[in-house]
Amino acid sequence: MKKIHIYDTTLRDGAQGPGIKFSAEDQLLVVKTLDALGVDYIEGGQPGSNPKAAALFEQVKDLDLKHSVMAAFGSTRHIKYSCDDDPNLNSLIQAGSPVVTIFAKSIPSQVKDVLRISLEDNLTLVSESVAWLKAHDRRVFLDAEHFFDGYIEDAEYALAVLQCAAEAGAEAVVLCDTNGGQLPDAVAEMTRAAVERVPNTQVGIHPHNDCGCAVASVFASVKAGATQVQGTMNGYGERCGNVNLCTVIPGLQLKMGYDVISDEQLAQLTRRSHFIAELANMSPRDHAPYVGKNAFTHKGGMHADAVKKNKTSYEHVQPELVGNFTRIAVSELAGRSSLIQKAEELGITLEKDDPNTSEILRQVKDLENKGYEFEGADASLHLIIRRVLNQTPFLFKTLGYHARVNQPRVDGPTFSEVTVKLELPGGEISHVVAEGDGPVDAMNNALRKALQPCYPAIEEMHLEDYKVRILDGKLATQAKTRVLIETSDPRDSWSTVGVSENIITASYVALLDSFEYFLLRTYRNGKERA
Repeated sequence: MKKIHIYDTTLRDGAQGPGIKFSAEDQLLVVKTLDALGVDYIEGGQPGSNPKAAALFEQVKDLDLKHSVMAAFGSTRHIKYSCDDDPNLNSLIQAGSPVVTIFAKSIPSQVKDVLRISLEDNLTLVSESVAWLKAHDRRVFLDAEHFFDGYIEDAEYALAVLQCAAEAGAEAVVLCDTNGGQLPDAVAEMTRAAVERVPNTQVGIHPHNDCGCAVASVFASVKAGATQVQGTMNGYGERCGNVNLCTVIPGLQLKMGYDVISDEQLAQLTRRSHFIAELANMSPRDHAPYVGKNAFTHKGGMHADAVKKNKTSYEHVQPELVGNFTRIAVSELAGRSSLIQKAEELGITLEKDDPNTSEILRQVKDLENKGYEFEGADASLHLIIRRVLNQTPFLFKTLGYHARVNQPRVDGPTFSEVTVKLELPGGEISHVVAEGDGPVDAMNNALRKALQPCYPAIEEMHLEDYKVRILDGKLATQAKTRVLIETSDPRDSWSTVGVSENIITASYVALLDSFEYFLLRTYRNGKERA
């Protein structure tokens, strides 16, 4: 199998995406994660212009990387400096990385209008910079910026930039679709031209996703001879992002038969993808191919039934190959087979002809008709099933709540107070009041205060996320609101849902389910810890 080398630029190109922020500690964790995944090259950033990147290269020297090679990124020398005096080139050497990647213009109009130098001078910058870095014992990759646009504008000059770098000793020349506007057929044609022009030099591809074709362009370029792919985890990057390595890697390996990473490493792809999303302070994309939560989720009853009998009927690869798994979403579209499979996924056995199964399905459909949705609220669904099966011990009963929000001035602080009244085991009544930053926070605090004397383990559970969706905006303030709450403890996380015309009541319902689910898992017979 032909080897395809993966070059990750999450810490540079990816970090330019809106909302993405890596701390110094996060950067080291990203490096360790990519190394464990089997990525060949990790671009640590631009030490010449970014102090954080310079610090990373110092810190990474203490890591025992098993597979990956670090790469520092910069430009060719500036026209006003010699290589020896150029601050950028010297910072690349000081970074100490085995690989150095420099970029150069390969489109004549930008050489003239942006750099404001002659085309010949630009070739000189490329040649001298590559040779100087090679003389300092560095492996050199050249990123040909705007290569495809440059090829359309002047094919001979774009290819001359590649040839110039190759003759000076560059190990790889990388074709950049910097604006992300090329289509796969054109990318393939221009890749073939590049491979023919520098037959003894590795050719790479670095596409952006501005027209939604980045992954397809990679596949086309690799088929045309490219052997290095530059991209980011989860497709992070400015504008529409870079090519998504979490889609490219399994596509190249499972669909096209190339040698990319080991099977064991591929089976960690979903977990690595989600971990880096967490470090980037981004939610994992549920609809992402291969690694998304919904990538192997089946909602329709016939689909779910077919997948149970033959998984290839609606799954293009085995989810386990990329560390994912089949999910069954119970919804108004689902039938008995979907519900039975979903219950099995939740650790509950249902029989197809059991009247309880019919009743659970009836309740689910009735609630969804009222605006509930259980695809992202497994814990609430779990409770519905347990309640119908009479498998929920008496943990507590809500006797009502009262919420008060006081804000004397629109621009002033908000004061929120919630009172809850619960019945606990043994008939004990707990009637408490608590404050919070807002009504939901106060409600969460009040429920904790009411339940903790009976269930001290509640200290372990924490509210992680709170989402609100207006179900019918045309009804304005009378519209129903759906609240989805994610909660976690040291062992697991779970989601619950509540729906009401009153956002506070919807939140209350979701919170009650969250507490009950935790207690159901944690306690037996009221007060005995599981």
